Amino acid sequence: MLGRRGRRIVLATGVAGAVAIMPSIPAAAAVPAAAIPATASVLTAGSVSARADAVQASQQWVLDMLDVQAAWKLTEGAGVTVAVIDSGVYPNVSDLKGSVVPGHDFTGLNTPSSSSHWGEHGTWMASIIAGHGHDGGVDGITGIAPKAKILSIRVIPDRDDPGYKAYDSEAEQRIQQSLADGILAAVRGGARVISMSIGYSAPSGAVRAALQYAAQQGAVLIASSGNSGHDLQRSDENLAPVSFPAEYPGVLSVGALDSSGKAAGFSSSNLSVKVAAPGVKVPAQGRDGMYWTVDGTSPACALVAGVAALIVSKYPRLSPAVVLQALTTTARNGRPHAYNVRTGFGTVDAAAALLAAGQLMTVRPAGSQVASSARFGGGPAAVPAPPVPPRGVGALVLFTMLAFISLVLAGGAVLVLRAARSPRGGSSGSHAAGYRSTNGNGPGHRADRGRGPGYRPGEGYAVPGTEQGAPHDRG
Repeated sequence: MLGRRGRRIVLATGVAGAVAIMPSIPAAAAVPAAAIPATASVLTAGSVSARADAVQASQQWVLDMLDVQAAWKLTEGAGVTVAVIDSGVYPNVSDLKGSVVPGHDFTGLNTPSSSSHWGEHGTWMASIIAGHGHDGGVDGITGIAPKAKILSIRVIPDRDDPGYKAYDSEAEQRIQQSLADGILAAVRGGARVISMSIGYSAPSGAVRAALQYAAQQGAVLIASSGNSGHDLQRSDENLAPVSFPAEYPGVLSVGALDSSGKAAGFSSSNLSVKVAAPGVKVPAQGRDGMYWTVDGTSPACALVAGVAALIVSKYPRLSPAVVLQALTTTARNGRPHAYNVRTGFGTVDAAAALLAAGQLMTVRPAGSQVASSARFGGGPAAVPAPPVPPRGVGALVLFTMLAFISLVLAGGAVLVLRAARSPRGGSSGSHAAGYRSTNGNGPGHRADRGRGPGYRPGEGYAVPGTEQGAPHDRG
């Protein structure tokens, strides 16, 4: 995991520091001072070549902490391709020769792979994952899965890459798209494990979709949790800012430990952290042929990716989710099932994870106590009879005829009523026969059409003795 100003997080050797420990070539050809990061220091005398077994001795504590040698009795990672999505992996170093498959470069830069500043960080990570040593394996770095293949996918440049300034000025969307493209290329290249020792401070829909696709295709996703343990701009008193892709669902986020097994001070503490692995002074081979110790959650991620490769090699049919389950449920944390934001569920245990994976491989879903032929609620036999028996065709015909007769009778009644209400012998505009006028002697206007004397609003009738024509209408 490497740092960047602002939103994007890429290579920052000031945090993920690298320290040269010994040359694999004569002192006269040792790495020039300009290739050593400003924060690093050389640990060996520059005029003395290293002993043949010194590098392997320096990494023994890493192998012991992860219990790797017990796991090697079952598998060394043969048949698995691990995609290293990083700054590129130089294929010609002694401890990776024959194990690296060149992949696509998505940076858009013209830096050739022959440049001494191409693939520095990526080569370190690849040697930690799949270094096989040299001279028959007795010298050099032995990675966690020494028989695995490495697929080099370049999506970021190193800080001292000649094209880094141009890359750093790219739009955020363009930078994240290169990561998404790299993930898809890793899947097309047959990678079963994808190691991402990189990070971004903002999420991306394109990256998330690519990761989901990779998981669906059977790739185990591993990422560094970040080196913001000392970041002053924390979102919470005890939590460091999250890092992507470690924060995405389905990705195993890895924190860093020192040689005593304690969380490294720089390792990010947040709820994305799932497991931890060594991340302080972890030996690695650089693209210059030199051996270095590297600090950060970057090497921790690479180590866990190597363990994942061992599991996939031994049990290739396991799904990514089950592989991650084997890694997390067997991690050592001092207390069973304990969790903390710095080391997750604990230190990865390669041997225990392999054992758990084997057990998960044989697990079969428990048989149901209900027969497959059973139906919910007892099926059709348990359905009670309807309270009213269904009517047959005869009843339907009868009810149809009754409805028709009812309609005929109703129509006849309407015609009779209309005939009774029609005028008889009256002239046009006259009222119905027998209706009296206000003087009681013939046709006239209805008494209730106007409001005559004695009418009380709201009563609806005339007061006796006050309405016009009342003496003639009574009796």
